[in-house]
Amino acid sequence: MSTTATIPVDHEPSDPRSNSVTDWDRVNALTEEEIHAAALADPDAQPLEVLIAQGWKPLVNVKRLRERLGMTQEEFAKTYWIPLGTLRDWEQRRKNADRTAQAYLKVIDKDPKIVAALLDTA
Repeated sequence: MSTTATIPVDHEPSDPRSNSVTDWDRVNALTEEEIHAAALADPDAQPLEVLIAQGWKPLVNVKRLRERLGMTQEEFAKTYWIPLGTLRDWEQRRKNADRTAQAYLKVIDKDPKIVAALLDTA
């Protein structure tokens, strides 16, 4: 058995904070400039614009795209020929879309009506 296994913890937003060594008063007192400087100094917490400038490409947020189009999961999956289980996995972040699927989602994001029309005539 691995010694680096994670332990799942159920925590609701309304639950009191867990005991930790974090000085929350100090964290809450930070200015926006101090937060930004700290993020720049931490390679694991780079601001999005820095990551994009370095060539990182953000993934399409499938749930946000679907909601912006005003569609249910079932409607979106049927319209764009995506298996419903796959769509749910992407939305719940159990799995990420591969590069081909990401390209397809970007095309849908750019012009959803054209993609739907093209698929409707196929």
